[in-house]
Amino acid sequence: MIVVFGSLNVDLVLPVSGLPGPGETVLTPAYRVVPGGKGGNQALAAARAGARVAMYGCVGRDGFAEVAVAGLGEAGVRMDGVGRVAAATGCAAVCVETGGENQIVVASGANLATRADQVPDDALGRDTILVLQLEVPLAETTKLIARARALDTRIVLNAAPAAPLPAEALEAVDVLVVNAGEASMLSASYGLDGSSSTEHITALAGAFGGAVVATLGARGAVVHANGRTWQIGALEIAAVDTTGAGDAFTGVLAAALDKDATLCDAVRRASVAGALACRGEGAQANAPTAGEIDARLAELAPAIPI
Repeated sequence: MIVVFGSLNVDLVLPVSGLPGPGETVLTPAYRVVPGGKGGNQALAAARAGARVAMYGCVGRDGFAEVAVAGLGEAGVRMDGVGRVAAATGCAAVCVETGGENQIVVASGANLATRADQVPDDALGRDTILVLQLEVPLAETTKLIARARALDTRIVLNAAPAAPLPAEALEAVDVLVVNAGEASMLSASYGLDGSSSTEHITALAGAFGGAVVATLGARGAVVHANGRTWQIGALEIAAVDTTGAGDAFTGVLAAALDKDATLCDAVRRASVAGALACRGEGAQANAPTAGEIDARLAELAPAIPI
């Protein structure tokens, strides 16, 4: 079972010919309103990959709330842990340029009302993987990590957007997932040395004891666990929108670990999923199914020790 504690948003997707610079206005003929939020995206990705998933977070009582949660319900995600609060549902403005690169501004809204005590103790334990990100209050995420660790829950933390957590929180995490920028920021915030993604994740794993996975976009991913490091490739794909790649990666990683895959095998499946999630616009619409991942998995070589 996977428990996702995190954000639920509506994304306003704005296709643009180029991302705006400071003080620049860019015109686009249309926009799309789609579900998003890192928590919701990861829950949906895990469910489509075949896992049983329960979502815990908050939305408002406005019209955006139904948009934010509709896809999760359709994917079979349990939604009884999602609260309705007076604040507006979280919203993100996502500019996506030709070629798939994006620029995102998030208004947290109802996500700031998310509390650790929404997750009951009986939802945690040895048979549960807890998946977290950093788009809800950091103090609540930290509280839930401590409680989950005490109940022998496996914990996957996607440290995005990057923020320094208390050292004891990172020490309780089993698998830390970061991109290259987040790995660098976290390493610097804890005074760790490193000049590359591999050095950053090695330093983080050495300092806090868990496994660390760095996603590197078209270069795949690097994994460090138990004193060893592996490189895992990426599918070649014509990216339309990279917004959902990282969340699909994390959700599918958790789904594979929930089925007792090794970490490297789980990251390999996650790498395929991250690429497939870039096939079209929106963070959730293109999250792949287990069958779609299986169909492309053979294109990726096994993990290479480095």
